[in-house]
Amino acid sequence: MKTNPFGAFPDWTKQWEQFFQHDFWGSFQPFFQHQQKSENSSGLNIYKKENELLIVVCLPGLESLEHVELYTYYKTLEIKATINLQFEGFELVEEGIFQGIWEKTIALPFAVKEERIEATYHHGLLIIHLHRAIPEERKRRIEIKKME
Repeated sequence: MKTNPFGAFPDWTKQWEQFFQHDFWGSFQPFFQHQQKSENSSGLNIYKKENELLIVVCLPGLESLEHVELYTYYKTLEIKATINLQFEGFELVEEGIFQGIWEKTIALPFAVKEERIEATYHHGLLIIHLHRAIPEERKRRIEIKKME
């Protein structure tokens, strides 16, 4: 027979539930769900063709395109944006759309050509079109310099 490590409180879970009105943690659930949504659901889709990628990011409330920064290096895309939804004369009662500084680093399935990146913003969607960097298959002669 197992011994109870809580000694004098053999049924501590029932006492806990009784003290906290049965559903103590359940009342906090909406806060935990909102936190998970803003971290995990980025409002981002990635589409792939043979040599192309299309990345669509939901960024409502951009006051200016200067509030978005895109960086690419090798097989990585970095997006930084400031989302600001404010309506004059109104007070925010419930927040379901993320606001504030949003950052995302995306590992791309292949290296992309930096000179062929096209980004547009339309109706709250940032659309980024990327093309695969295809290495040249031909031989290149390397010049040898004479040291003096």
